[in-house]
Amino acid sequence: MVSRIILNETSYHGAGAIASIVPELVQRGLKKPIVFTDPDLVKFGVAAKVTAILDNAKVKYAVFSDIKPNPTIKNVKDGVKAFKAAKADSIIAIGGGSAMDTAKAVGIIVANPKFADVRSLEGVAPTKNPSKPILAVPTTAGTAAEVTINYVITDVERKRKFVCVDPHDIPVVAFVDPDMMSSMPKGLTAFTGMDALTHAIEGYITKGACAMTDMLHLEAIRLISSSLRDAVANKPSGRAGMALGQYIAGMGFSNVGLGVDHAMAHGLSALYDMPHGMACAILLPVAMKFNAAKTGVKYREIARAMGVKDVDSMTQAQYRAAAIAAVEKLSADVGIPADLKGVLKKEDVKFLAESAFADACRPGNPRDCSVKDIEKLYKSLA
Repeated sequence: MVSRIILNETSYHGAGAIASIVPELVQRGLKKPIVFTDPDLVKFGVAAKVTAILDNAKVKYAVFSDIKPNPTIKNVKDGVKAFKAAKADSIIAIGGGSAMDTAKAVGIIVANPKFADVRSLEGVAPTKNPSKPILAVPTTAGTAAEVTINYVITDVERKRKFVCVDPHDIPVVAFVDPDMMSSMPKGLTAFTGMDALTHAIEGYITKGACAMTDMLHLEAIRLISSSLRDAVANKPSGRAGMALGQYIAGMGFSNVGLGVDHAMAHGLSALYDMPHGMACAILLPVAMKFNAAKTGVKYREIARAMGVKDVDSMTQAQYRAAAIAAVEKLSADVGIPADLKGVLKKEDVKFLAESAFADACRPGNPRDCSVKDIEKLYKSLA
């Protein structure tokens, strides 16, 4: 089987990585970037860590910060207007998946005007031109949007999220600087970290998995499971481990896809405005139980990567249970709710299941599932 691997051109890793932003702009002949970020990162001075570098280098730039946590079609339209008004030649995306997903959609639309309606980009997008150059600065350790070929937009009118997959949208440079993540509150650190773990586990067991991505995903599982607790406690070693682990997970899943967990999580975020990482974390043990029979020995390796001892002496049923238990323990330790009680409404289950079935992530699930199967998964958490 032939496996396609797509990664960004350049990435910088480690404390102080953002110092390389200006040299990259100069090397690429980019003279008028627009900064995409969100209001909180402006309010709390996180975005200023980057804009100060631009100011000191006398780089002219504009700022667009009207971006919601689950970016909407309107955010994208407004971003396109802002890019054109600034006469920008590139985007510096500072933030989590919201800022970077908005930047990707805008960069693609500006470079491919026939797709002005972002809904037309859902699924595998048939664009012809690469996005306007995006330089990505993640401030969360979870989405790995700085190295992936996809982005997610919320359709408020239709109460759903949709996934766009496009090799043309990948940022040209990523600056993965754990110092940019140090101001994340505990809850956001936990949610985004569990999103990264879900990327790694779903990517490892997805139908499209291959030897190269298996290697990446197992290392990501090891790094994330050994670093997330310390990251939530804001220890530098934990932040550094999570910054690298989530990026490695992104290198993998971007190329082989995800599964039913992410398909279901998108609906919860769109309908209830639930943080995406929280939704992924709550769903992960249930999705793992559903998929276990189609994973061969992979749960043994997940358990091993998460620090479970003596997995080689376990039966298949034991190491599968151990892998799921390790996920549940990590999730509980960082404060993730165990179920959807008080959130999920009975009357929404059918709509959510149908949306998840139609989601671009669902076909990659290792076990085929129907709308009824997905309904049962939701109901098991109510």
